[in-house]
Amino acid sequence: MSAPASSDMLQSDDTLHLRLLQTTDLHMRLLSYDYFADRPAPQGGLARLAPLITEARAEAANCLLLDNGDFLQGTPMGDLFADPDVIDSTGIHPMIAAMNALGFDATTLGNHEFNYGLPTLDRALRDAAFPVVAGNITRPGGPSLPPWMILPLTATDTTGRPHTLRIGLIGLAPPQITAWDRAMLNGVIRMQGICDAARAHIPTMRAQGADLIIALAHTGIGDARDRPDLENAAVPLAAIDGIDAILCGHQHQTFPGPRFQGLDHVDTRTSTIHGKPAMMPGFWGSHLGVMDLTLRRGADGAWRIGDHTVALRTAPDAAHDTAPDAPTVQRAVSAAHSATLTHIRQPVGHTTTPLHSYFTLIADDAAVQLVAEAQGTRTAELLQGRPHADLPLLSAAAPFKVGGQAGPDFYSDVPAGPLSRRNMADLYLFPNTLQAVEVTGAQLHDWLERAAGLYCQITPGRPDQTLRNPDFPAYNFDVICGLRYRIDLSQPPRFAIDGTLPDPAVHRVTDITHDGRAIRPDDRFVVATNSYRIGSSLMAPLGQLPVALDTRERIRDVLLRHIARTGTITPPRRPVWRFAAMPPGTSALFDTGPGAAAYLDGPHLPPLERLGFTPQGFMRLRLHL
Repeated sequence: MSAPASSDMLQSDDTLHLRLLQTTDLHMRLLSYDYFADRPAPQGGLARLAPLITEARAEAANCLLLDNGDFLQGTPMGDLFADPDVIDSTGIHPMIAAMNALGFDATTLGNHEFNYGLPTLDRALRDAAFPVVAGNITRPGGPSLPPWMILPLTATDTTGRPHTLRIGLIGLAPPQITAWDRAMLNGVIRMQGICDAARAHIPTMRAQGADLIIALAHTGIGDARDRPDLENAAVPLAAIDGIDAILCGHQHQTFPGPRFQGLDHVDTRTSTIHGKPAMMPGFWGSHLGVMDLTLRRGADGAWRIGDHTVALRTAPDAAHDTAPDAPTVQRAVSAAHSATLTHIRQPVGHTTTPLHSYFTLIADDAAVQLVAEAQGTRTAELLQGRPHADLPLLSAAAPFKVGGQAGPDFYSDVPAGPLSRRNMADLYLFPNTLQAVEVTGAQLHDWLERAAGLYCQITPGRPDQTLRNPDFPAYNFDVICGLRYRIDLSQPPRFAIDGTLPDPAVHRVTDITHDGRAIRPDDRFVVATNSYRIGSSLMAPLGQLPVALDTRERIRDVLLRHIARTGTITPPRRPVWRFAAMPPGTSALFDTGPGAAAYLDGPHLPPLERLGFTPQGFMRLRLHL
């Protein structure tokens, strides 16, 4: 961390304290309001963090407020303001307005900033009063954001003397962005590996006089081995010479925290990676990251980190803290809030039965099948007259709101009756677009095997075993409608979470049939799916799949039109998959939301037994296998 210094400032006793405040993965959570349910919510996102930010700033003489990306997408408000014309009607994107009001010093881009395409991103950032850096994202045909910047900060040392501290900020994001939103980004932006980009830029940042380099790294903590396509690259990133501290994100986890204990080069006690300070403050404004650095300047004029502390301050829960949302944020987004309420309340149709996600991981689910039906119907229409029209058509869909680290209230629960736009957003959270791929029977089998990695291996005859692998995201649990199959939990997962194949002889998905006939390895199918899935790591073991359909139609809009076409729907719940039977006495523990109590008598459910509630508030059920 060397920097030129004038001779009259070469002192060995200069010490100053620098505080870095971090938000990450805000996902358009601005106020204490749940737009999916159309009611106030206990978690308030940025509005609940604002008092913590004010307090943390007041405690420190030298302070920067930094964001780590994924701020523009995640709620119906984000979907509404994805239209640049809507932004223009209010003058400014609500998230940018809130961040301006709170005085953010800089941010970087996450992968979800690109979900709506570059016009939306460009229009939103146009009003940002803070710099945005993107070190591994370039636009060959247009203006790119700066990869890094040097922010001059007038900082006072422990004796009250001022110094100009030149703080380098580099932004980094997952290189999979162009795969996840390929329909909109193919050929428009170019991604570089996270560590490759850092190694390319950091020497220049030093040469330009950066005293301290902070990586705004929208990436998580995972594999210690670097590779160009590494999604969660914080560990090899920290090993790069010249980086002084890392602000992480993307994983929706907390660091320091127990989730990362035991990983190579990661110390959860000191909150360091390769000995360098690091933090990750959750998601949706759940925490404010506070990193305090003690900087000492040596006789060579270079500032170096001496001591550091990292703390995650938890945002107050509106259920227990009756203080209103921060007026600074409320004023900034009040017009956007009103516009969003009007939008989400627009009627779409009716459903004769409830649509919920409480049991989607243990039984056929009407909500998932409704999405699959809408995808399949639209894909069939678009394939008419094309070469793939003669192949059997299947449709893959996965649940999004199934508790997990988002908590016991994070479930879809749409009652029978009128449907509105908010229900469409509740059933399909992301602005993914409709795609279809051609697969063989062998690839289809491996697709299902990858999805079945959600479950732990169950020992026959043993009671109350853990059912769900907490490290496997539920949004990767694809159900492929049009097939019938069983999942044998007595077998280990065929694939590890990273897609490697420990034992090629292992299969836990069995008896796969289509139209009553067992599928063969060389059979060919078309599968309707979404833009994210095609580029996701779940599909890597399947190899390069031929694209049969590539659209820019958002699946949520496909679903809305599918429902509006008939007005009143009776969602399907056709037999698709089930667990293979196991010996008597075999059971697993399944946690779901408390709202599941209203639906426990469903005839489609496997045998369940209520056991009470977990400390986190989930309803715990015994699943008899």
